[in-house]
Formats: sequence, C-alpha cells, structure tokens
Amino acid sequence: MQIEKWRSERLRHLTADDGWLTVIALSWIEPGDNSIGTAPTNRIVLPAGKAPPVLGTIRLTGGKARLEVAPGVEVTHDGGKVQSLDLASDEAGKPTIVRHGTLSFYLIQRGGRLGVRVKDSANAARKAFHGIDSYPIRSSWRLEARFEPYPPKKSIAIPNVLGTVSQEASPGAVVFEVGGKEYRLDAVDEPGEDEMFLIFGDRTNGTETYGAGRFLYAPRAGRDGKTVVDFNKAYNPPCAFTPFATCPLPPPQNRLPIAVEAGEKSYGH
Repeated sequence: MQIEKWRSERLRHLTADDGWLTVIALSWIEPGDNSIGTAPTNRIVLPAGKAPPVLGTIRLTGGKARLEVAPGVEVTHDGGKVQSLDLASDEAGKPTIVRHGTLSFYLIQRGGRLGVRVKDSANAARKAFHGIDSYPIRSSWRLEARFEPYPPKKSIAIPNVLGTVSQEASPGAVVFEVGGKEYRLDAVDEPGEDEMFLIFGDRTNGTETYGAGRFLYAPRAGRDGKTVVDFNKAYNPPCAFTPFATCPLPPPQNRLPIAVEAGEKSYGH
C-alpha cells in the first residue's frame, strides 16, 4: 500500500497545473533587454495564440532581472496584476512565478546562466498523459542499507544534460547488498530536502527504463547508521517528459553494474 500511495502522489504532482508535463520552453537570457512574446523576433518566444506578439521585456542588469510588461497586457503574480516586477530565480529556492492566461514563466539559474522556463497548463503533453508503466512491487528491492558518512561533507561532480558539471555536497554513501554482492551509491544533499537524493544508473537503462538513469530518495540514517534504499520508488527524471528540463545525470560511481528491475519504466515504453 505504501508504494501504491507513493505512486499516486507522484502522478498527482506530475500531472498538476504546474507539473513537468506543462513545461513547453526554456530560453537563456543575456545582459540587457530580452523581449518575450509570440513574435518570432523575441528572445523568449511563446506559443502562437497564447500571448500577445510582445508581452514585455526582461531586463538583466548586474545579474538582477526585472520584468517590464508591455502596455495593455495583463500579467499577474501571486494573483495580483503587475506592470513591473523584480524576478528572483530558483537558485535560492522558490522563484518568482509570472502568469498570463494558461502560461506561466520563471527564472532558473544553471551554471551561472539565467534562463526562462515556460509552462502551459493546457499543454498537449499533459492532456495526452496515459500513466507510467512500472515493474511489479517487490519487497526484495526494498533493501536495508548502511550509511557511510563523508566527514566532512565532500563535493562530488554531477554532470547534467546541458553538458556541464556541477559540484554538489554529498553527506556520504548508502551501501547495500544485491545477490550477495555489495554496492554503493553516493548521495546528494538538496537544500530544504529531508531525505537524501540518489541519482543512479543500471543495466535496464535504455531498454526498459529511461536511458539517462533514474532518481530515488532515501531516508537519512538513524543513530545506528542504517537506512533503506527502496528501488520500488525509483522514478523517471523530468527529462523523460520534456526536452526543456536540465536534469542531473548519474556520476560514474553511481552506475550500477546490475539490472534494477524495480520502480518506473520508460515513459511510453
């Protein structure tokens, strides 16, 4: 029941008004004025029929971004109409989300660059979503593990789909056994997240599961140094659903030389 509840919650988030199935664009911005609208001459091009030819301009100065809305265009933030607004990126947590009709957009920061991610709650991919195939739930893939801390926390190199590499804080590794052999996965600490984040690959990638690997969370270890790695909760990264995500990829040490036949399969497989 626990896994079924988890899967239900997972699908609820994925198919929500602002879930990953609503992402339709990602445009990188440059210092100066970055126009946004449906006209193809804009720096940030919105889908035809969803907004005016020019909705406004995002002015990037000294690393700070400000939206200036074009006259007569209705844009809202937190339910109120705005004409001019400073935009915070997702770097420090929750970004400033701006809305127009079924569209919403906000700033993301990746590798020192700022981009505008656009979502559409009426996106065709959301309407066409037909669920995700998963392996049968098996208790044999719920593994007791020990946590080996890295004192102090060390940085590990995490590549991503953009072709860049970021240094992420790792509290340690989770170590577990499959078929009598020991394996380990380096964990990543995410700001504001109670659990440890695991980015892993295995022998099912590219055949039964998403080619670039999968994600999983594990509880932080108790005083006894024990935790649980439940591969029944392994799930597809956002990049499985949209080309406009910036997913991290498994570091080389997290590519398991075994087939993890648990959790979500490839979307559409």
